[in-house]
Amino acid sequence: MGSRLGFYLSALFVLFSFPIDPESIQERFTPPNGYSRTNYPKESFSSYLQNFPLKPKGSPVLLYNGNQKQNQVHVAVLDFPLLKRDLIQCADAVMKLRAEYFYAKKEWGKIQFTISNGMEVPFSRFVRGDRVVVKGNKTSWKVGFGKKGTNRDVFEEYLQFIYSYAGTISLKSELRKKQLHQMEPGDVWIEAGSPGHVVMVVDKAMGKDGQTIFLLAQSYMPSQEMHILKSETEFSPWFVLPKADRFQTPEWEFPTKEFYGFVK
Repeated sequence: MGSRLGFYLSALFVLFSFPIDPESIQERFTPPNGYSRTNYPKESFSSYLQNFPLKPKGSPVLLYNGNQKQNQVHVAVLDFPLLKRDLIQCADAVMKLRAEYFYAKKEWGKIQFTISNGMEVPFSRFVRGDRVVVKGNKTSWKVGFGKKGTNRDVFEEYLQFIYSYAGTISLKSELRKKQLHQMEPGDVWIEAGSPGHVVMVVDKAMGKDGQTIFLLAQSYMPSQEMHILKSETEFSPWFVLPKADRFQTPEWEFPTKEFYGFVK
């Protein structure tokens, strides 16, 4: 009897020590007084981001090798699995979120990215068994070379190829310029280069006076978990729309005008 009781007590401890369902971004971060979260259609990319799950409060940002990031500039960590290789950096993380959104909806045909030499690589070609052969800066399709299907292992193979051959330069070529007043979750500030950087809007709220505030997430170098950034505003971690020519984030300063969104 005693051993059985001990088992049940241990099970209850585990049950109540760890949340069954992780908090989402919108569950953990309530807009400040006078502001209301902007709601989006349930099936939209913006809503997907607002409802993205977070790791438990107080979680450090981990690198791909399991070490903690030296510069902890975050308030929350997305439940965002990494590879054991230094592949998922800033632009890769943005592309992963976009691809995971369409994958969850089984919209395979909308998963497509451009790699650094300008070649468009749709997931649908991987689904058919085609793979890209890389020779220097030249690429070509090899038909029927790989495993077919939409299973997770094929999707992961596709993503790892994108991580290896795309970056901020190629990602920016796929985006459209936006005005700040058009902001919605899923939009990015991006500075293309080697290195370049990108941060993504993951939530938005509006004040009664029309002022917009928003949450930003990033990955960085080396490969690390995606995390929500602190801000230096009175509403931290919420940022306010920048009015100057430069927009300062904890680890990168962007030209304010370099604001973009996905085409579709």
